[in-house]
Amino acid sequence: MSSATTPPSHGRQGLTPPPDATAPVRHPDAPGPGELLGAHYDQCFGCGQDQAHGLHLVTTAGEGVSVTAEFTVRPAHQGAPGLAHGGVLATALDETLGSLGWLLRTIAVTGRLETDFVRPVPVGATLHLSARCVAVAGRKIYSTAEGRIGAPDGPLAVRADALFVEVKMEHFTSNGRREEIQAALADPDRVKVARAFEVNP
Repeated sequence: MSSATTPPSHGRQGLTPPPDATAPVRHPDAPGPGELLGAHYDQCFGCGQDQAHGLHLVTTAGEGVSVTAEFTVRPAHQGAPGLAHGGVLATALDETLGSLGWLLRTIAVTGRLETDFVRPVPVGATLHLSARCVAVAGRKIYSTAEGRIGAPDGPLAVRADALFVEVKMEHFTSNGRREEIQAALADPDRVKVARAFEVNP
């Protein structure tokens, strides 16, 4: 069973949408189903292609407010010998969940992430991730994700429920390290500048 069809875990404090929450609405300008979302920032540990030991996560827009992604576990990602570090797996879930903001056209950051580790993920395995937004309440965005080994319908390895919170761009420019902020803002590619501050998983 996929997180695309199952509700988030109920009873998780702060992760259950309130009664007045509304169904998420895909923004009319969002990338279409099947479109690659690309990296939001070249130095992002989750999706940045310039991050030598990063996950290099590749994310694709799905139907409704959902995405899929995948990454292959490399030796630099291990914790126990030959197995992916749990923090890396949580990062992969967080990055995938953060990409939902592109479909809502909302700048949001992780407020809470609760992860279940179901089975070990070996080095060399490809983790197939899926995430979907389940509800929106004011600035709060509720979502759920899972990761499966080897194929989209492979063995379930990890899953998570999350609460993201909508923020303004000042969240990044006021709190980030000055050198990186200035370098990102100075890029002549204005699309890359906008994307650099769109998502902070």
